Amino acid sequence: MAQDEKPNGKPTAGFRNAAWTMASLPSDVKVSVHPLQTADGAAVNGFLYAGTRTDTVLCIMHPREFLATHYLVPEILQSGCAVFTQTSRSVGNDLRLEHEIALLDVAAGTNFLRDAGFKKIILVGNSGGASLYGFYNEQSLLTPERRLERTPGGRPTGLAKARMSTVDGIVLVAPHPGQGIILQSCIDPSVTDEADPLSVDPSLDFLDENNGYRPGPAGSRYSEAFVTRYRAAQQARVERLDKIAHEHIAERMAARKRSKDGGSRDDRVKGVFSAAMTVWRTDADLRCWDLSIDPSDRPIGSVWGKDPLQSNYGIVGFARFCTPESWLSTWSGISSQANLFRTAGAIQQPCLMIEYTADPILFPFVARAVFDAIGSSQKRLERLRGNHHGMALVEGEPPARERVGQAIRDWIAANGF
Repeated sequence: MAQDEKPNGKPTAGFRNAAWTMASLPSDVKVSVHPLQTADGAAVNGFLYAGTRTDTVLCIMHPREFLATHYLVPEILQSGCAVFTQTSRSVGNDLRLEHEIALLDVAAGTNFLRDAGFKKIILVGNSGGASLYGFYNEQSLLTPERRLERTPGGRPTGLAKARMSTVDGIVLVAPHPGQGIILQSCIDPSVTDEADPLSVDPSLDFLDENNGYRPGPAGSRYSEAFVTRYRAAQQARVERLDKIAHEHIAERMAARKRSKDGGSRDDRVKGVFSAAMTVWRTDADLRCWDLSIDPSDRPIGSVWGKDPLQSNYGIVGFARFCTPESWLSTWSGISSQANLFRTAGAIQQPCLMIEYTADPILFPFVARAVFDAIGSSQKRLERLRGNHHGMALVEGEPPARERVGQAIRDWIAANGF
């Protein structure tokens, strides 16, 4: 994502600022690195920040980001609890990220912590880490035979044979409901041909002034009728991409079967060939450019920047390159199981949710829906002034991470962790 900045444009401590995090550690805290092996043999890494207290640990992880030095680490350590940050197998390269398989990565961490003697484990799901941890919590609470057997693309998950340690509490910070849900809200529905990234249906172009777009600080104003048509077309594009993904998989599996039945060399080649999908133009959430839709403290712009032409048509963006299996498991708002609206009901443990008031990913209406979906009778919502990464909104204002840290520490104490 775009680098976090102060209101004056200078970089500051952000999502994973190592210099700030390491300089802010309490003096008694030691950091140790732990190579871990998952149930299916993959390698992941854990980073344990621990002082003198060793009974409670809070975990931070993201399915595709490196959060070893997450901005909340020093804040949580002030509680006296340990902090464990962890990588997944897909850090920095989510081409093949399937959330069902990523649960094995989470399990490697929680199992390690249980074996290390921690009595209480609390998951801190920030941004995309929230839907990952919500999914893990749901599956870990099921008996092995009831866990998902296959990914949406048909791959065996191995979850029934995996040890999945359960957890004692959950904190959700800026928890968007799932990467597929987010993408369905920001994918550009005006694309008419997936093979032509410049194809445009003018009647659905959010950058067309005839549809309500206005550049500059005043922002756009899209009519209710346009918003309704736009969102329906977004879902239709996701459905088309799902169909493409399923077709790729079906073609490969059919060729593989023919090859096993004595087919040709061409069948053998097609049976091992795995297509990659290129999904263009995925920064087109109307709420980022029209602040009257689900209003909040957010400024004009998305997490990728303030120029929608550059961020929507540029090379960097959500789901740009992915396998068909990754599309279905992670990026499809229709097929992905890593969906907090689906999994939050399984959160029966004490739960704290933090919503930032200027978040351009988690909007107020969606935040309330996520909170309402949480099944716990011991849940609390805090709305704190800040952007998606907990930064201050104006010069001189304390960063939100300080208030988040205090809220988490208070919650830890109130629940006896």
